[in-house]
Amino acid sequence: MIIPLPSPPRKILIIKPSAIGDVVHTLPILNLLRLQFPSAHISWLLTPVCAGLLDAHPQLNEIILFERKRFGESWHNPAAAKGLFAFAKNLRDRQFDLVIDLQGLLRSGWLAWQTRAAVRVGLANAREFAWLAYTHRVRTGTMHQHAIERYLSVVEALGCGRAPVQFPFATDAHDRAYVDTLVKNAGPFAVLLPGTNWLTKRWPIEYFAQLVEPLRARWNLNTVIAGGSDVIPLAEQIPRAINLCGKTNLRQLTALLERADLVIANDSGPMHIANALGKKLITLFGPTSAVRTGPYQRPDTVVRMDIPCSPCYSRKCNHQSCMRWLTPEKVLGSVGETR
Repeated sequence: MIIPLPSPPRKILIIKPSAIGDVVHTLPILNLLRLQFPSAHISWLLTPVCAGLLDAHPQLNEIILFERKRFGESWHNPAAAKGLFAFAKNLRDRQFDLVIDLQGLLRSGWLAWQTRAAVRVGLANAREFAWLAYTHRVRTGTMHQHAIERYLSVVEALGCGRAPVQFPFATDAHDRAYVDTLVKNAGPFAVLLPGTNWLTKRWPIEYFAQLVEPLRARWNLNTVIAGGSDVIPLAEQIPRAINLCGKTNLRQLTALLERADLVIANDSGPMHIANALGKKLITLFGPTSAVRTGPYQRPDTVVRMDIPCSPCYSRKCNHQSCMRWLTPEKVLGSVGETR
């Protein structure tokens, strides 16, 4: 069913504030909206930590920064509450015609409702009663369907279709030139991405370290470690590798992954960037579902242990067997299959 629009929207707001992987999953939706509504002013509401990925994006007119951490204190901090309501008023004043909430939580639904847009669209199975804020609710498959497929259902209902599924990044020649200076003497290389936002999703760092020598000896690949500054303590535990953690912003990280001959990654935002770029990829999964949030349309890149408690979606675990039983040799075997 196609949602009837009173007229072609002049101003569109995408609400998908976090995290990096979620932003990557939403890039095909931005692309389809731009193709369908080429003259519309498209804004994207997201957190500062993710904003760099979309900075100066050619298909996007505006980034609206949502300071989630500060506004999250609104229930006990009067100053934060005042700021949140001022932020909501600013959204109303922008007079959006169409608002698309792909986060589907209480806060994002509330923000969608605060815009007072004539058309507010979200998923019918949005959590925390967010669906109450929408004028139109799109029904999709089960929650076991990949996130991108659910998002495509929303823009399909807006008459944008489901194809092409493309991931247009903002990375440009300046980003690539900067990366050239970092890896100009590296030769062919594999990028390891040991960071992740859940401790339970983290493959043991000593296992990553055990990949370096076999990658060089078997496939003539040097090793580059990448990620944010928070990954530096992990990277320092991997000898004989080029440590670029904290030396790239998100656009430059994308340019670095473009150059990689192979990427080995935890379930993380940068992994989704590498997948969207179509790189040779090995993804390490344990507590989360590769069906729901794994590398889109590339199940062959997933390496995991088939044990009864996985996936558990838990951020805490006293044994982490799903990751610890995933040996370096098993991962290297999967590398061999990609070569």
